Amino acid sequence: MARELLDLLWRDHPAAPRGGARGPRAKVTTSQAVDAAIVLADTEGLEHLTVRRLAAELGISGMALYTHVGSRDDLLVLMADCVHGRQPRAPYPTEDWRTRVRQVTDADLALYGEHDWLLDIADQRMSLGPGTIAKYDHDLHAFDHTGASDLERDAALTFVSDFTRSAARARRPDPHAANMGEVWSAWSERLASYVGDDFPLARRVGAAAGEALNTSYSPDAAWEFGRERILDALAALFRAASDDPAPLL
Repeated sequence: MARELLDLLWRDHPAAPRGGARGPRAKVTTSQAVDAAIVLADTEGLEHLTVRRLAAELGISGMALYTHVGSRDDLLVLMADCVHGRQPRAPYPTEDWRTRVRQVTDADLALYGEHDWLLDIADQRMSLGPGTIAKYDHDLHAFDHTGASDLERDAALTFVSDFTRSAARARRPDPHAANMGEVWSAWSERLASYVGDDFPLARRVGAAAGEALNTSYSPDAAWEFGRERILDALAALFRAASDDPAPLL
C-alpha cells in the first residue's frame, strides 16, 4: 500500500517515514516511476499516461505501481512538484522588481513550453510539495523592496502566475487550426469587401492590427502587452504600500 501523498512528496526528506526492511526489494522506486511518467507525458501527452501504460514501461504490474504512487491523481501531483523542483532558478540580477517579475514569467512560460501537460493539472495539493514550495519561495522574492505586505505579495504572485498560465494556454498548438498568418494574407482584402461599412470600428481596428501583426491574433503581442499592463497595475499597489513617495519604475 502506498504512503500518503504528503509523505510521497517529501520522500527524500530525513523526516519522511521509512518502510520496513522485510520483503523483496522493489524493482523501481517512486522517483523512477515519477521520472518515467514525466517522459511519457512530455513525449505522448497526458491523455496517454495511464497507470497500466506506465507500469508496462517500467516492467511492473499495475498493482505494484500503485504501491509507489497511490493513484493517478497522486502521480500527477508528484510529477508537477518534480518539474517545479527542477526548474532553473537563477539569482535575481537586479533590485528592479519589474525586471525580477519578468524573469519569473519568462521562466514559467518556458516551463509550460517544456511540459505542456502542466496546464492540465489544477490539483491544489501541488502546493504542499518541496519542489513547488521552493519555487514559490523563489518567486515571492521577486517582490522584495516593494513595500508589499505578505498577503499582497502572495496575491501579486498569484495574479502574475494566473496571467502566465493563461498566456501559455493561448500558445498551445492546435493541430486542426489553420495558419492564420497565411489565411490573413490571402483573405484580408476579400473579408473587407464582405464586412463593408457594417462594422466600421471593427474594420478599422482589425485592419490596423492585422497590418501590424500580419494575423488576426498574435500570442507574442498579447503576452508583451498583457504583462506590461500587469506590471503597471502592480506598480500602483506598490506605490501605495511603499514609504518612498517616488514612483516605482
